[in-house]
Amino acid sequence: MIGLGTIINMAAIVLGGGIGLIGGKKLNERCQETLIRGMGICVLFISIAGVMEQMLRVEGTTLASGGTMMLIVSIALGAILGEWMDLDRKMEQFGSWLRDKSGNQEDNQFLNAFITASMTVCIGAMAVVGAVQDGIYGNYSTLTAKALLDFIIILVMASSLGKGCLFSAIPVGLFQGSITLLAKLIEPLLTDAALQNLSLVGSVLIFCVGMNLIWKNTIRVANLLPALIIAVLYAFTGL
Repeated sequence: MIGLGTIINMAAIVLGGGIGLIGGKKLNERCQETLIRGMGICVLFISIAGVMEQMLRVEGTTLASGGTMMLIVSIALGAILGEWMDLDRKMEQFGSWLRDKSGNQEDNQFLNAFITASMTVCIGAMAVVGAVQDGIYGNYSTLTAKALLDFIIILVMASSLGKGCLFSAIPVGLFQGSITLLAKLIEPLLTDAALQNLSLVGSVLIFCVGMNLIWKNTIRVANLLPALIIAVLYAFTGL
């Protein structure tokens, strides 16, 4: 069944978030604050590992780096496009709409939880590649693996940030579902170089999510999302 991978992923997020909410009620405010910071540190190091994996390579007995120009161009152009489209504000508006429709108007953490969790589970090559595999071959193994990772991530996030994390299942469904439906059109763009670029820029954006967890809304990550598209297109420039 095409699209099953995304359905499994969404279910894992909701289940993980539900378990996290139950456990989080047993934590006092100070413990929750420390847990949020701890999660931020974990996200930072996970993203750093992803960046280093793509930028560094061994050449003989030396360590060389690459992808610097692509990263700069992608982030710069992505930021301009994102600010022009004001994606961050649109994300906040969508989150506010979900908060009101779900009866969580009094939850002051809802919006931050929703945006932080959504950025964490939506960004990355795994979501794109898995959705394409699901759409073309009906192979949802990659998305099943991602679902397990997201289950753990959202479980921990929900225990400290609250129920807004559960609603990150909706952006995941929209994002991965759209890619699955358009898989045959997208597949030619996903060359090895394009996927490497996507992984590198995605890891940098996840680093920004980690910074926001520690220093609270330091970076408008949603306004950097177009950088992912620029990164894929950059692979075809021959630069």
